[in-house]
Amino acid sequence: MIKESNLNPGQASYREEVLAGDYWMHELKAGETLRIVDSHGNQAADTLFYSAADPSERYSAIDTLREQGNVYLTAGTTLLSNLGNPMLEITADTCGRHDTLGGACATESNTVRYSLEKKTMHACRDSWMLAVAENEHFGVSKRDITHNINFFMNVPVTEDGHLTFADGISEAGKYVEMTAKMDVIVLISNCPQLNNPCNAYNPTPVEVVIWS
Repeated sequence: MIKESNLNPGQASYREEVLAGDYWMHELKAGETLRIVDSHGNQAADTLFYSAADPSERYSAIDTLREQGNVYLTAGTTLLSNLGNPMLEITADTCGRHDTLGGACATESNTVRYSLEKKTMHACRDSWMLAVAENEHFGVSKRDITHNINFFMNVPVTEDGHLTFADGISEAGKYVEMTAKMDVIVLISNCPQLNNPCNAYNPTPVEVVIWS
């Protein structure tokens, strides 16, 4: 569902560009709003959410999809934790839908999806591993890397229940915006994937913006 934001970017308290292949890890306080901007179009921002109070409570694709009765995420979606608690609500979305079924790229999945020679290519799981290693103060470890959201990524579900990785539906400047319902740790891997048509084989930066 397309829904424009009424927030003024000039009044944001924080903004940063995240290059393709880089990670961004940040605590978002309850009541703060985060916007992720697809700066150049068709880029995937693979995102994990954790409770800042206890990172063992984390975003759950299963609980979120079950409660909303829809496989896609968009404005109006409440992102639920593995304990069934509301973590964030998507309050604005100019892309229209986002994937939470396709998972994140890893060296192992690169070999399955593409070819054995792709195993050494940088992947989102590598970025997350680096992030948790360099930010031990958040209390997140590699065992906490589970369900993620692929913001701006197009993964249609076929009538027989299969997933297909298709050309992106986002465009330059499209964004998704969400308001935190609890203090959360946000971990984004701006996908470096060169083999997936979702980003037209051209990974590009995204921008993160926060309103306090």
